[in-house]
Amino acid sequence: MKVLASVKRIRFSNILLATDFSAAANAAAPYGAKIAEYYGSKLFVLYVRPPAINPNTQPASWRKEEEAARFKEEQQRGELLGMFPGLEPEIMIEDGDLWSNLNVAIEKNNIDLIVIGTRGRSGLGKLLLGSTAEEIFREAPCAVLTVGPHVSAMPERNGEITRILFATDFSPESAAARYAVSLAQEYQAQLQLLHVIEDPKADELVRPADLAKATEQRLRSLIPEEAKLWCVPEYIVEQGKVAETILNVAAREKAELIVLGVRQPRGVPGAATHLSTATAHQVVSHAICPVLTIRG
Repeated sequence: MKVLASVKRIRFSNILLATDFSAAANAAAPYGAKIAEYYGSKLFVLYVRPPAINPNTQPASWRKEEEAARFKEEQQRGELLGMFPGLEPEIMIEDGDLWSNLNVAIEKNNIDLIVIGTRGRSGLGKLLLGSTAEEIFREAPCAVLTVGPHVSAMPERNGEITRILFATDFSPESAAARYAVSLAQEYQAQLQLLHVIEDPKADELVRPADLAKATEQRLRSLIPEEAKLWCVPEYIVEQGKVAETILNVAAREKAELIVLGVRQPRGVPGAATHLSTATAHQVVSHAICPVLTIRG
């Protein structure tokens, strides 16, 4: 993994919040709004609604249903605008499936960050806890902030972030380090770097203490010298199952944001979206704070 030569400020120029008007989406909204506020971003809000006309409805009733759908759309548009005072988000209400509309919105609006929430077993919750979640953060060509089912529905700090945990395995995908550093600088947040030693090789002759020391040094090398002028990073090296350890450390250290690099899909196309034991999926599904995933 490359050492960061300098702090390069991440730009979130265009942020897309996906909503279904659920408690989960409402929990994600303050985070999207706060990031947009910090970065001066343009905020887009996407709602993918059910079909306006029920296929089983008699044609004579279609006009009435279309009028009701237009009225409801105006109500929803007003409700969404009211959720983000001062930001003037662009509201997009579309028909179809979530992933297709996300793809179109990402490309059309040069989206830098997707913000999405999930809770329960319906709507986005059902999708995001299954294969669609991994499809989003493995395939989206931008960063994804997920507010998972165990994150408080009412953030105590209204989207503010004061403690960031960056978990890395030192792979190329861990270029997410610059996101963690940039966000820590933007929020003036405490930054912690974590590496989990999952299974030391049996034939390694390195003592555990020496291995931990060498690993900490690798973590230290990820922080450019100039960042240390405003930040005093903490370095954590632990041994155990990766996802479980990340979650435990995040809870113990009261992290308010976890940053992860996500590996590129490999093997059979689409297969990666069904790896339910993947580290990123486990962390997103069980974290008690939002998780920012950065695709390699």
